[in-house]
Amino acid sequence: MEYCSMFQGVQPSRLGYGGMRFPVVPGTGEIDEEKAKELIDQAIRGGITYFDTGWTYHNGKSEPFLGDALSAYPRKNYCLATKLPCWMVESREQAREILDQQLQRLRTPYVDFYLLHNLNRKNWDKMLQLDVLSLLEEYRAAGKLRRLGFSFHDGFPVFEEILRYRPWDFCQIQLNYMDTEHQAGLRGLELARSMSVPVVVMEPVKG
Repeated sequence: MEYCSMFQGVQPSRLGYGGMRFPVVPGTGEIDEEKAKELIDQAIRGGITYFDTGWTYHNGKSEPFLGDALSAYPRKNYCLATKLPCWMVESREQAREILDQQLQRLRTPYVDFYLLHNLNRKNWDKMLQLDVLSLLEEYRAAGKLRRLGFSFHDGFPVFEEILRYRPWDFCQIQLNYMDTEHQAGLRGLELARSMSVPVVVMEPVKG
């Protein structure tokens, strides 16, 4: 397994494990926890240290499940990523409540990689209007969020605006071997590289 050596502490593996598509119990849609835990255990044995989830994944059950599954391992041995559901947030206080619940659901005192989820023109403007970024900085200063980033779903001009707005710790874009001009695309990848902003790639094999 290869690791991203630019980070201090445990190194995030270049191949991460996403918590949006755990195996489910047929006919119920509920996470098949036994099978999913086996997969997580296998991933950790194989050297994966980066685990990603989100507030809404598996109808809100991905975070608590992943928190439970990873609680079997020392917290210092893996990196955890989750996201603020920007489209749901209507106030700064609501964002704070979600953040606090996420830490509880994930059974962790801190999140290694925290993202503004699904940024597009509308969601980005709302985050600025609600002053959510200063809230995230508050949580980072308290040691509860270690790195701040965003996941992106819009065109390149919006991506460039967001990327240049502040010194992000990382960003996440949709990119695969065929749709190289989709959303941020290769132009966005190269822009982030030129600004020394690490990139997490989602949907690398078209989902």
